[in-house]
Amino acid sequence: MDGKHMQIGEVAARTELSLRTIRHYEETGLVIPSARSQGGFRLYTEHDVARLMVIRRMKPLGFTLDQMRDLLDATDRLDADRGTLGADEREALVERIRAYQQSAAEQVGKLRVQLSRAEDFEATLRARVTPPPTPSPAPTPSPTTRD
Repeated sequence: MDGKHMQIGEVAARTELSLRTIRHYEETGLVIPSARSQGGFRLYTEHDVARLMVIRRMKPLGFTLDQMRDLLDATDRLDADRGTLGADEREALVERIRAYQQSAAEQVGKLRVQLSRAEDFEATLRARVTPPPTPSPAPTPSPTTRD
Protein backbone atom coordinates (compact mmCIF):
# COMPACT_ATOMS: atom_id res chain seq x y z
CA MET A 1 0.00 0.00 0.00
CA ASP A 2 1.36 3.39 -0.96
CA GLY A 3 -0.25 5.32 1.91
CA LYS A 4 -2.25 7.53 -0.48
CA HIS A 5 -5.32 8.94 1.17
CA MET A 6 -8.66 9.55 -0.54
CA GLN A 7 -11.55 11.68 0.50
CA ILE A 8 -14.97 10.16 0.96
CA GLY A 9 -16.23 11.32 -2.45
CA GLU A 10 -13.53 9.40 -4.29
CA VAL A 11 -14.17 6.34 -2.11
CA ALA A 12 -17.90 6.59 -2.85
CA ALA A 13 -17.21 6.72 -6.59
CA ARG A 14 -14.83 3.76 -6.46
CA THR A 15 -17.08 1.57 -4.31
CA GLU A 16 -20.40 2.73 -5.83
CA LEU A 17 -21.67 3.35 -2.30
CA SER A 18 -23.37 6.56 -1.25
CA LEU A 19 -21.71 8.99 1.14
CA ARG A 20 -24.52 8.29 3.58
CA THR A 21 -23.89 4.53 3.41
CA ILE A 22 -20.15 4.97 3.99
CA ARG A 23 -20.86 7.21 6.97
CA HIS A 24 -23.33 4.63 8.31
CA TYR A 25 -20.67 1.93 8.10
CA GLU A 26 -18.36 4.25 10.00
CA GLU A 27 -20.99 4.84 12.69
CA THR A 28 -21.46 1.09 13.11
CA GLY A 29 -17.69 0.54 13.35
CA LEU A 30 -17.33 -1.52 10.17
CA VAL A 31 -14.97 0.91 8.46
CA ILE A 32 -13.12 3.64 10.27
CA PRO A 33 -11.35 6.28 8.15
CA SER A 34 -7.61 5.81 8.40
CA ALA A 35 -7.04 9.51 8.98
CA ARG A 36 -8.59 12.94 9.05
CA SER A 37 -7.43 15.98 7.14
CA GLN A 38 -6.52 19.18 8.95
CA GLY A 39 -10.02 20.37 8.11
CA GLY A 40 -11.54 17.26 9.68
CA PHE A 41 -12.45 15.47 6.45
CA ARG A 42 -12.44 11.69 6.48
CA LEU A 43 -9.45 10.16 4.67
CA TYR A 44 -9.38 6.58 3.46
CA THR A 45 -6.72 4.20 2.17
CA GLU A 46 -6.82 1.30 -0.28
CA HIS A 47 -7.27 -1.00 2.72
CA ASP A 48 -10.39 0.95 3.73
CA VAL A 49 -11.74 0.69 0.18
CA ALA A 50 -11.12 -3.07 0.23
CA ARG A 51 -13.10 -3.36 3.48
CA LEU A 52 -15.97 -1.41 1.97
CA MET A 53 -15.95 -3.71 -1.06
CA VAL A 54 -16.23 -6.76 1.22
CA ILE A 55 -19.21 -5.14 2.92
CA ARG A 56 -20.77 -4.17 -0.40
CA ARG A 57 -20.47 -7.76 -1.62
CA MET A 58 -21.94 -9.20 1.58
CA LYS A 59 -24.97 -6.92 1.68
CA PRO A 60 -26.95 -8.42 -1.25
CA LEU A 61 -26.32 -11.90 0.16
CA GLY A 62 -28.27 -10.98 3.28
CA PHE A 63 -25.44 -10.85 5.80
CA THR A 64 -26.14 -8.73 8.87
CA LEU A 65 -23.91 -5.92 10.13
CA ASP A 66 -22.80 -8.17 13.00
CA GLN A 67 -21.84 -10.92 10.56
CA MET A 68 -19.94 -8.40 8.44
CA ARG A 69 -18.12 -7.20 11.53
CA ASP A 70 -17.30 -10.78 12.57
CA LEU A 71 -15.92 -11.70 9.15
CA LEU A 72 -13.86 -8.51 8.92
CA ASP A 73 -12.49 -9.17 12.40
CA ALA A 74 -11.49 -12.71 11.43
CA THR A 75 -9.82 -11.61 8.19
CA ASP A 76 -8.07 -8.71 9.92
CA ARG A 77 -6.67 -10.99 12.60
CA LEU A 78 -5.57 -13.55 10.04
CA ASP A 79 -3.97 -10.88 7.84
CA ALA A 80 -2.18 -9.31 10.80
CA ASP A 81 -0.75 -12.65 11.94
CA ARG A 82 3.00 -12.43 11.88
CA GLY A 83 3.50 -15.75 13.54
CA THR A 84 1.77 -14.57 16.71
CA LEU A 85 -1.28 -16.80 16.36
CA GLY A 86 -1.14 -20.34 17.60
CA ALA A 87 -2.11 -23.12 15.21
CA ASP A 88 -5.46 -23.66 16.97
CA GLU A 89 -6.37 -19.97 16.89
CA ARG A 90 -5.35 -19.70 13.24
CA GLU A 91 -7.47 -22.76 12.34
CA ALA A 92 -10.44 -21.33 14.25
CA LEU A 93 -10.20 -18.11 12.22
CA VAL A 94 -9.96 -20.06 8.97
CA GLU A 95 -13.04 -22.07 10.00
CA ARG A 96 -14.97 -18.85 10.71
CA ILE A 97 -14.09 -17.55 7.26
CA ARG A 98 -14.91 -20.91 5.67
CA ALA A 99 -18.38 -20.82 7.27
CA TYR A 100 -19.01 -17.41 5.67
CA GLN A 101 -17.76 -18.72 2.32
CA GLN A 102 -20.16 -21.66 2.51
CA SER A 103 -23.03 -19.39 3.48
CA ALA A 104 -22.19 -17.08 0.58
CA ALA A 105 -22.14 -20.04 -1.82
CA GLU A 106 -25.60 -21.10 -0.62
CA GLN A 107 -26.95 -17.58 -1.09
CA VAL A 108 -25.43 -17.36 -4.57
CA GLY A 109 -27.21 -20.60 -5.48
CA LYS A 110 -30.53 -19.20 -4.26
CA LEU A 111 -29.96 -16.00 -6.21
CA ARG A 112 -29.22 -18.00 -9.37
CA VAL A 113 -32.58 -19.75 -9.01
CA GLN A 114 -34.31 -16.39 -8.49
CA LEU A 115 -32.52 -14.91 -11.51
CA SER A 116 -33.54 -17.85 -13.68
CA ARG A 117 -37.17 -17.44 -12.63
CA ALA A 118 -37.00 -13.70 -13.27
CA GLU A 119 -35.53 -14.27 -16.73
CA ASP A 120 -38.30 -16.78 -17.52
CA PHE A 121 -40.90 -14.27 -16.37
CA GLU A 122 -39.39 -11.50 -18.46
CA ALA A 123 -39.30 -13.77 -21.52
CA THR A 124 -42.98 -14.63 -20.97
CA LEU A 125 -43.89 -10.95 -20.86
CA ARG A 126 -41.73 -10.16 -23.87
CA ALA A 127 -43.50 -12.89 -25.85
CA ARG A 128 -46.86 -11.33 -24.98
CA VAL A 129 -45.94 -7.83 -26.10
CA THR A 130 -43.85 -8.70 -29.14
CA PRO A 131 -46.09 -9.03 -32.17
CA PRO A 132 -45.72 -12.28 -34.04
CA PRO A 133 -43.87 -11.97 -37.30
CA THR A 134 -46.18 -11.13 -40.17
CA PRO A 135 -46.15 -13.73 -42.88
CA SER A 136 -44.65 -12.67 -46.15
CA PRO A 137 -47.21 -12.29 -48.90
CA ALA A 138 -47.24 -15.14 -51.36
CA PRO A 139 -45.23 -14.29 -54.45
CA THR A 140 -47.38 -13.03 -57.28
CA PRO A 141 -47.01 -15.16 -60.39
CA SER A 142 -45.34 -13.23 -63.14
CA PRO A 143 -47.50 -12.72 -66.19
CA THR A 144 -46.65 -14.94 -69.08
CA THR A 145 -46.41 -13.49 -72.50
CA ARG A 146 -48.31 -15.08 -75.36
CA ASP A 147 -47.36 -14.59 -78.90
